[in-house]
Amino acid sequence: MPSSIRNSLVWIFDAFERDPTYIGKRMFGSDAAYIDGLLCLIAADRDPPWNGLLVCTSQDRHAALVDEIPALRPHPVLGKWLYVPQDDPAFETVAEELTALVLARDPRVGVEPKPRKGRSKSTLPKT
Repeated sequence: MPSSIRNSLVWIFDAFERDPTYIGKRMFGSDAAYIDGLLCLIAADRDPPWNGLLVCTSQDRHAALVDEIPALRPHPVLGKWLYVPQDDPAFETVAEELTALVLARDPRVGVEPKPRKGRSKSTLPKT
């Protein structure tokens, strides 16, 4: 990807820069934030519905998070995660609230990333 194309939402992750466990990665053409090895937030600056902040969580935690942050809703494609679109009037406030929850290690935010599938040894050519 050319360096001139930058996700305009990566400012959200500035709050994590001093956390020694923070890792930022590209994911789905967006930017993902990992804290303590957990996938926590994805900032997506693409066409809807990939334009906003995705909260990586489990469905059993949705109600508690939505009660606290009513602007959150299930993502229209990845319904297992919550989402606030960038055009929501409360977007910046919600982003700040979510980064605070992540930094506080709120157990409602963050999921174990799925292990990457490596090449199986059986598919390697025999020498």
